Amino acid sequence: MIQHCVFLRFKAAVQEPEKKAIYAAIAQLKDVVPGMLDVKAGPNASPEGLSSGYNDGFIVTFEDALVRDYYLKHPAHVAVGERIVHATDGGLAGILVFDLET
Repeated sequence: MIQHCVFLRFKAAVQEPEKKAIYAAIAQLKDVVPGMLDVKAGPNASPEGLSSGYNDGFIVTFEDALVRDYYLKHPAHVAVGERIVHATDGGLAGILVFDLET
């Protein structure tokens, strides 16, 4: 399995309803990406203070790397990705991606 972890620094102007709409759009990708197993999303809950400004994020669980790679190129994912880039502080600089193979 692949845990696709994405951490976000949303622009200050992005309100909670927009964040929830972005997370819902990501979750809806399960309907078009076979092998996309689960999506968890929300604000950072760590008390450590080590988020470096990445105060929101989501984790997508894929069956394997092939499914993850399919997802990355899927037009629906590309559209959601563009929406995320526009909502983050500094565009791509406001996004941190870490994939963990389990």
